Amino acid sequence: MSRKSRGTTSRTSRVLGSLLLLTAGVLTLGATPAAPPVAPVPLDRVVPAPASVAPGGTPYRITRATGIRVDDSAEVRRVGAYLAGILRPSTGYPLPVTDHGVGGVRLHLAAGDFGAEGYRLHSGADGVTVTASTPAGLFHGVQTLRQLLPAAVEKRTVHGGPWRVAGGTVRDRPRYAYRGAMLDVARHFFTVAQVERYIDELALYKINELHLHLSDDQGWRIAVDSWPRLASHGGSTQVGGGRGGSYSKADYREIVRYAASRYLEVVPEIDMPGHTNAALASYAELNCDGVAPPLYTGTAVGFSSLCVARKTTYDFVDDVVRELAALTPGRYLHIGGDEAHSTPHADYVTFMDRVQPVVASYGKKVIGWHQLTGARPARGALAQYWGLDGTGAAEKAQVAKAARNGTGLILSPADRTYLDMRYTRSTRLGTDWAGLVEVRRAYDWNPGAYLPGVPAAAVRGVEAPLWSETLRKSADLEYMAFPRLAGTAELGWSPAATHDWNRYRARLAAQGPRWDALGITYYRSPQVPWPRR
Repeated sequence: MSRKSRGTTSRTSRVLGSLLLLTAGVLTLGATPAAPPVAPVPLDRVVPAPASVAPGGTPYRITRATGIRVDDSAEVRRVGAYLAGILRPSTGYPLPVTDHGVGGVRLHLAAGDFGAEGYRLHSGADGVTVTASTPAGLFHGVQTLRQLLPAAVEKRTVHGGPWRVAGGTVRDRPRYAYRGAMLDVARHFFTVAQVERYIDELALYKINELHLHLSDDQGWRIAVDSWPRLASHGGSTQVGGGRGGSYSKADYREIVRYAASRYLEVVPEIDMPGHTNAALASYAELNCDGVAPPLYTGTAVGFSSLCVARKTTYDFVDDVVRELAALTPGRYLHIGGDEAHSTPHADYVTFMDRVQPVVASYGKKVIGWHQLTGARPARGALAQYWGLDGTGAAEKAQVAKAARNGTGLILSPADRTYLDMRYTRSTRLGTDWAGLVEVRRAYDWNPGAYLPGVPAAAVRGVEAPLWSETLRKSADLEYMAFPRLAGTAELGWSPAATHDWNRYRARLAAQGPRWDALGITYYRSPQVPWPRR
């Protein structure tokens, strides 16, 4: 080859090379850059806050090959099936529940310092293991695992993921054994399906007690075979009128069964001697004058009372407690006792002295509203405090004295935990007799030091009541409960040392997309830095 031809070839090659480089540059500049990988949810971005978190190591990625490994135990298998039921719709993966194999997501019972409900969650490249000493602990660990996955995992349609769990270890156990939520089905009736939806929402935040307010002036909601008009007549209306409703015994058993599958214990309440107009309207013989009043659909309180002097009253109480206790496998039966303004004090004490032994005779422990401490609380009884920050010193001292004498307390201060209180003056639902309760106010208090003179050991837990005077549908319940319910749940579960409003509000904000994915209607408080939708 001549010198000229070699030069021409070289120049041609350089020109072609430059063109290729230029083209490649244009293509690179014009291309959409690859999105950076989405970091997994940090281990400490969980509500309630875990007792301890040690991040580190390689995240685990759930894929089509992932299985859910369980111990050879019916209860552990049920927890595994529950987890699979959450993950399959959104991931599209088969996620078989099996008692053999390696890797994947493992649910394992073992001895350890877990207590009745604690757990350890460890995540690494080879898998995620949740360990506990009880199935309840495994179930609570599963709730943490849900929150460590992207919010889209809650959707019922397939999404692309990736489904990664941050590496590290969470060790966790509850501060209080009693972490409750009350649902008032008496002022407005809610169906079995609506109650079960609320149970699912409570379970996500490790609530373990469902207090059902089954009777009040406006409605009686549970069938009692020996007094059938309680449900058929007393349950026929509600606040503002309308059809009302009641649960058959089969309905109630289904609620109890469903709650138990989510590790919630049902606490039924029959409010007495006051808040009893629905019963008085159903049976004339429960009234001192022998005359049944009309059904009531308003919202006033304190005007009704069982006739304390009549033997029939205690036959009625015995029958109702006996039938309800037989339907309820849980430990407690709530006898109300609040706002009995039309019952003379001496009669109130007499009534409580006669009714509490009836509850014990059917194998249940008494819970009563804190007015019970003005009588003689039975040994082992719990009093549920619903006063305000500004409640008088004498009333608080009465509660504190009972606590020092052995009565356990459940704390439900109305201006902190009542979920039916309005957030602001413009809130479209709820009431404001206890004041306006924004998200910070609902969270920023310490149950262990709330009531002066109460030993810390007397506080058995917290409960968030949701009264239904203005609430008619599930969306109403959710709007008033969320986000405040999460705060009460954290106060009940998390160590006091984790309590910090600024850190909490950031973790709470991260729950917003999860609630969107679950279809939960919630209040987007301006106190919380919610992500943009």
